[in-house]
Amino acid sequence: MFRNQYDGDLALWSPQGRLFQVEYAMEAVNLGTAAVGLKTEELAVLVALSKPSTELSVSLPKIFPIDVHMGISIAGIMSDAQVISKYLRTECLTFRHTYNSAYPVTRLVNNLGNKMQVNTQGHRSRPFGVGLLLAGYDEKGCHIYQIMPSANVFNCKAMAIGARSQGARTYLGRYQVLFPSSSKDEIICHGIHAINAAHPIDEKLNITIGIVGKNQPFKLLSAEECSAYQDMCNIGDVPHDPTPNETELDEASNNES
Repeated sequence: MFRNQYDGDLALWSPQGRLFQVEYAMEAVNLGTAAVGLKTEELAVLVALSKPSTELSVSLPKIFPIDVHMGISIAGIMSDAQVISKYLRTECLTFRHTYNSAYPVTRLVNNLGNKMQVNTQGHRSRPFGVGLLLAGYDEKGCHIYQIMPSANVFNCKAMAIGARSQGARTYLGRYQVLFPSSSKDEIICHGIHAINAAHPIDEKLNITIGIVGKNQPFKLLSAEECSAYQDMCNIGDVPHDPTPNETELDEASNNES
């Protein structure tokens, strides 16, 4: 059986039980520029690579503010991301106008997953070709959610998506025991080191950073602030792999247990 016999229609299953159009949408996420999300007990951070599509163009924003308590970072097709961000902003504005309060993060993420799932089972539209990392803060604390074109929604301690993101996930997995007790500067540096692991070593590191948390409305850091954090983390034009501090990892692991 050839794949092209079963990938012409979204609702057509292959004999192996696969929906190839959904898999193609997932591949669009894997080809997008990398994005990282991680959190402490009181702060959630998004870090995304900003890379122009050609030498003659400027880099497009990869982090979108949604509401004062929420923002998203994307990997995949930019036009699809703009549609989703518009939907999220409209939902938050409507909820705030109706109830005079912020939209609960978990409820909004579940509604977004339902909206994206509709596009995986009909003939009239294709799946969204974009993956999201959503950072938010509400009465339940900080949140990092991963939302994929397949409509799977994951509540994460830390996550990375996009091209070459396996290196970032390896870093996040190794240092995750340090994140809950990290300060603002430390968690941002962890995010920068993680995104650095997903960045081509022969290119200048150009990033965008968004933060949100307790008593901290969602904020996109300026280019000067991002550059200052890169200098603080000892990451210059040529990235390098940080040396792990095994003592800190052991102490954090013992405190957690």
